[in-house]
Amino acid sequence: MTEDNRRTTRYWGSVPPPASKREFFNAVTTPAPSGDGSIATIRMYGPIDSWGGYWGISTKDVSGVLDSLPDSVTQINLRINSPGGEVFEGIAILNLLRAHKAKVTAVVDGLAASAASIIAAGCNETVMSPGTQMMIHSPWMITWGNAVDLRKNADMLDGVERSCVEIYQAKAGAKDWAALLAAETWLTATETVGLGLADRVATIPDAGETATVGDQPIDEDDVEDAAMVIPISRFPDRVAAAVAPAPKTPSSSEPGNPNRKELAMSDAFLAGVRDRLGVTDAEASEETVLTALDQALAEQADPTPITGLPEGVTVIDKTVLETLQAQAAQGVTALKKQTEDRRAGILDAAERDGRITPNSRAHFATLLEANEESTTALLNSLPKSGAFPADELGYQPPEASSDDQLYAMAWGDDTPEEA
Repeated sequence: MTEDNRRTTRYWGSVPPPASKREFFNAVTTPAPSGDGSIATIRMYGPIDSWGGYWGISTKDVSGVLDSLPDSVTQINLRINSPGGEVFEGIAILNLLRAHKAKVTAVVDGLAASAASIIAAGCNETVMSPGTQMMIHSPWMITWGNAVDLRKNADMLDGVERSCVEIYQAKAGAKDWAALLAAETWLTATETVGLGLADRVATIPDAGETATVGDQPIDEDDVEDAAMVIPISRFPDRVAAAVAPAPKTPSSSEPGNPNRKELAMSDAFLAGVRDRLGVTDAEASEETVLTALDQALAEQADPTPITGLPEGVTVIDKTVLETLQAQAAQGVTALKKQTEDRRAGILDAAERDGRITPNSRAHFATLLEANEESTTALLNSLPKSGAFPADELGYQPPEASSDDQLYAMAWGDDTPEEA
């Protein structure tokens, strides 16, 4: 992946970074069709990730949305299209939804995979939209250590799998879950219902245009660091979260057929709009006021063009320019930090392997700054501490890892000239 791509794509694929959280996580509240209470629609269209922000949907994000729902909410429709993510984050989100007083219906709009399948299967009702899929598999992780460490991690993963099976089994009953998870089972909408992890296949109408969360911009530092992160497990396709919503007058209701409503302006609102538009007739109808508003908007949309600029010169708003300059400065700072961290990691590995000593670290750091590629190759060519030839019995050599010896190994026996 090139440096340019690192700044413009997510690490888990080639999707351009979102401009705001609402592109993959938001919520809206609408009146219930019956007139009693209201329905909250939460769209979870991204990875499940404890970092939140740019990375995906976190427990903190979901709790913020739930805390902001009005007391009138009696039904939550959770619309899901997610590759999954961190397993414990997914379980925590499920338990937050279960603890809410409202009934929660999971509606799979595309994919409910990995940790997202746990959330979908654990809700009060699970609906698969036509053409959707669910994927379940055994949890995995990236780890290192000795044999004891690895056995401990294997036991831990077995325990995580048992926790996941409890959720699946509570929904679908006894199955050969160990085999299904080990096989990484992909299920169509109909197969998901047949296995018992969903209740039905149906199209659930959406709640309309978003208006409650996700207006905050994504932190540019998160975008810059995206390519440097390696996912820790598979039940962790990384994702982010959102802040909660403020109810808005709906354009449609859910579930059921869209319920379009004619909304009238209040007298106070109409008078305020009329005054701002310069409509002097106090008896002007709503249609007259809206016509005046259309004219005012059309005038603003067709400003007088700026003339006399040299070819190739573009006028840009000052605030936009300042924002671009600030973002560019953040990018330079982030790139510098990445370079420093990468070179420090190269030196740490060489020192850990015994290829260099702490005393010679500064010297090789200078070489890395001058030519990172050739210096890295040089460090990798140096023998590890355990690979030095054995000395004759009774002979006490000078410091086995002195700078002079390392220099001689890399460049020959000629003693370097002093600067």
